[in-house]
Amino acid sequence: MTRAGPLSLNTVTVRPLTLAQTIEACARHGIPGISPWRDVLQAMGVDKAARHIRDAGLKVTGLCRGGMFTAGSRAAALDENRRAIAEAHAIGADCLVMVCGGLPAGSKDLPAAREIVREGLHAILPEARAAGVTLALEPLHPMTCADRSVLSTLGQALDLCDELGEGAGVAVDVYHVWWDPDLARQMARAKGRIAGFHVCDWKVPTTDLVFDRGLPGEGVIDIPAIRAMAAAAGWTGGVEVEILSNHWWSQDPEAVIREVKSRHAFC
Repeated sequence: MTRAGPLSLNTVTVRPLTLAQTIEACARHGIPGISPWRDVLQAMGVDKAARHIRDAGLKVTGLCRGGMFTAGSRAAALDENRRAIAEAHAIGADCLVMVCGGLPAGSKDLPAAREIVREGLHAILPEARAAGVTLALEPLHPMTCADRSVLSTLGQALDLCDELGEGAGVAVDVYHVWWDPDLARQMARAKGRIAGFHVCDWKVPTTDLVFDRGLPGEGVIDIPAIRAMAAAAGWTGGVEVEILSNHWWSQDPEAVIREVKSRHAFC
C-alpha cells in the first residue's frame, strides 16, 4: 500500500490555540498543511492570516466551512456562503468544505430540506467558479441528518456533483463514510472529484456522537483501506487530521500535535 500523503492539521484538532499559534506550531513541527475553521480565521483577520500562512510556507488544504443553507433565511445563508468563498479565495484554500445543513427549525420535511440545499449550491456556484474555489460537498454520518447535514452519503454528494458540474467536488471524511456498504463503488465513482481527505477514528465505545473522535489508530476505521480507494480514484493530495474531541481538547496542544505526527503512519 502506498504511503500516506503530506500531513495537514485542521485547526479544530488543537482548538485551544489561536490560528496564529497553530500556524507557528505547524511550521515548527514540520507539518506542511493547515485547514482553518472560519471562526479562528475571522478572529485573526483574513488578510493577516493569509500573509502568515504564506510566510510559513503552508499549504491550505481547505477552509471549514460553508453550507448551512437550511439555517435561517435563504438570503442570509447565501450571503454567508459568499463571504466564505471570498475567505477561501483570500487564503488560497484548495476547497471550501460544505456542511450543507439539517432540517429547518420546526420542520420534518426531509425532501424539502434537501431541495433547499440543492438550490443553495446552484445559487453560489457561479461565485465559487469565478473565485476559483472548489465547493467540496462533505457527506456527514446519518446521525447528523436532523441538525447538521441532510447530505448523508457519498453517493448523494456525487449525484449533486453530477448536476452541478465544474467547481463542485467532495470532501471525504472517513468518520462519516466508513460505515457505508456502498463506499468502495462510490469512491471509484469519485474519480477526479475528491477535493479533500479527512481522517480521524471511530472509538468504541463512542461517548459523544460529535465530540469523541479518536486520533488515527484509536478506533475501528480502516483508514489505509479508504485512503487506498481515494488514491485509486486519483487523489494525490494530503491527509488532513480533523479531531473534534473533548478528550484531546483537554490535553496540551503540543502533545496533541506530536501524537498527530506519530499517528500519520496509521493513515
